Amino acid sequence: MKLTWFGHSAFRLEFGKSIVLIDPFLTGNPSFTGNRAEAIAGATHVLITHGHSDHVGDAVEIAAETGAKVVTNYDLCMVLAAKGLKSFDPMNCGGTTDQGEFTVSLTNALHSSCDFHDGVSHALGNPNGMVIKVKGGAHLYAMGDTDMMPDMALIAEYHRPNLALVPVGDRFTMGGDAAAFACRKFFDFDTVVPCHYGTFPIIDATADKFVSGMSGVRTKVAVPKPGETITL
Repeated sequence: MKLTWFGHSAFRLEFGKSIVLIDPFLTGNPSFTGNRAEAIAGATHVLITHGHSDHVGDAVEIAAETGAKVVTNYDLCMVLAAKGLKSFDPMNCGGTTDQGEFTVSLTNALHSSCDFHDGVSHALGNPNGMVIKVKGGAHLYAMGDTDMMPDMALIAEYHRPNLALVPVGDRFTMGGDAAAFACRKFFDFDTVVPCHYGTFPIIDATADKFVSGMSGVRTKVAVPKPGETITL
């Protein structure tokens, strides 16, 4: 599996014939300085963990430009459909959908999910994490925006993820220390990739606290630069 980080929580996964974009916050993302057309080229799926604008990002436009299918919670799917989204696969927490070469299972996340109109917060379904299981291959847990939670023990036992995308920026998600504690406490990952940091001044600028907190365990911490592609 090839993974490209575009900054914040935006990723591109490539395996088999699938090209999967996760939380594609490209336009307006100060960490993304690459070529947007190259970033979305060939996308087959767009996965969205929750409804905040820094995660929905360019999803509707990307789907229109590439024909990619959007997979996210039902409430958010319906809102995006009203904005013109044509290809989508709605689901909800606890459910699993088959996307051909892989499946997507929605898990709980401790966060919020909304947008704002006229100063009023409008819910866009519950926030989620996602377990992406490549058939015959890796199980990747994209935690979304979350705090540590007891559910992680069940996610580890049932889904057995060996890879993870972990938010570490603090204030709106786990900080580096808490994220490292959660990874050590609940999981035995082969490789983890920290995210949701370095984007805005209000959150942590680096993943250093997380890297330090993961020292002494067998799990590899991969810290790509924005725009960098690594192999997991």
